[in-house]
Amino acid sequence: MTTTETINTPHVSHMHKVETFKAEAKGVNLYYKDFHALKDISLPIKTNQVTALIGPSGCGKSTFLRLFNRMNDLIDGVKITGEVMLEEQNIYRKGIVVDELRKSVGMVFQKPNPFPKSIYENVAYGLRVNGYDHKDSIDEIVERSLKQAALWDEVKDKLKKSAYELSGGQQQRLCIARALAIEPSLILMDEPASALDPLSTAKIEDLIYELKNKYTIIIVTHNMQQAGRVSDYTAFFYLGELIEYDKTKTMFINPQNIKTQNYITGRFG
Repeated sequence: MTTTETINTPHVSHMHKVETFKAEAKGVNLYYKDFHALKDISLPIKTNQVTALIGPSGCGKSTFLRLFNRMNDLIDGVKITGEVMLEEQNIYRKGIVVDELRKSVGMVFQKPNPFPKSIYENVAYGLRVNGYDHKDSIDEIVERSLKQAALWDEVKDKLKKSAYELSGGQQQRLCIARALAIEPSLILMDEPASALDPLSTAKIEDLIYELKNKYTIIIVTHNMQQAGRVSDYTAFFYLGELIEYDKTKTMFINPQNIKTQNYITGRFG
């Protein structure tokens, strides 16, 4: 989708270069029954860039993330208005097959959640669900995905071992490999390193930096230093509103909104 970078909201820094967006929210409102959780959110997600969503607990950032694989649909009483675009399609229009959509969006959760299967079968799972049955092809994709997730050298000799034998950090990289195997249009990460030790966290951050060469990534994080290290753009949410959106370096050095400044400097949140 070709559009301008000038976003029609007072909360978003104005940019004028024409660019193609991988995904975009346009005037999105989300209600949990009577609770207005997302308030008129318009936000572009730039291709082959990492966009960080920051803000205090309960501000709407994880809810916004879940718009892109329609996981909010699973919650009773949810109502959504506006448009959510992915690859030039409004994924909330009538006729969208949600199961097919979710096959094209990779999701990495806060805590590693490998399946009770072998390392190999964890990565191959999405391929099998999608109807892949050619063993040589699956072998190649499993190896490629594990290499992309910086895990191949650590597990190549124990692919038949249980995924539960891996460390927490390895399990999270395995979950990333599982997401990569389906070659997703978009990768969603909901605080992917918050349950990990500092060394494992550093590996995940290095991996995110490498993956943006091929993938578009949205990451939710409470860690300001992490957002500064891994993201190209940052969106600051507060009480369901998008307060500010800009290049990460610009926002962290010169935030335009006092709420953003107070959050980034640790005065609240």
